[in-house]
Amino acid sequence: MEIEVFKKTTRQYFETALSMHETIATNVGLSGTDHKYLGYLIENGEMTAGELAKRSGLTTGAITGVIDRLEKGKLVKRKFLQSDRRKVIIVPNLERANQLFSPIFKKLQKETDHLISSFSDRELEVVHRYFESAIGIMDKVTKNLKETSGI
Repeated sequence: MEIEVFKKTTRQYFETALSMHETIATNVGLSGTDHKYLGYLIENGEMTAGELAKRSGLTTGAITGVIDRLEKGKLVKRKFLQSDRRKVIIVPNLERANQLFSPIFKKLQKETDHLISSFSDRELEVVHRYFESAIGIMDKVTKNLKETSGI
């Protein structure tokens, strides 16, 4: 396989993933950004708005908007700490998220599992190595951009 064909396919994969997630989000009344950070909260558990802003790279103002919209959709709730009422923990509503997203993701997961099972262990190792390495490269680029731009 030519390297340019591989690069094109990789770009198409990421573009298609973005488009799919945007469509899934729109289907349940969210933006792609809101869906992405709801997924982040579900994956990583409750955290403060400041922690979510820092980890996501969004400003605290942008994160507040995301949280407001997710709270309006009953997908997260704000929990105030008794010891410091200024500190707010964002808690994902797993039951509501599952209600909205499970039908969509069950089908996607079934088809993905079928695809993965068609690969040999060696092929899976190569694909896994590619994705792990690509994640490392993207993390490095992100970190460098943040450091040089002061984000």
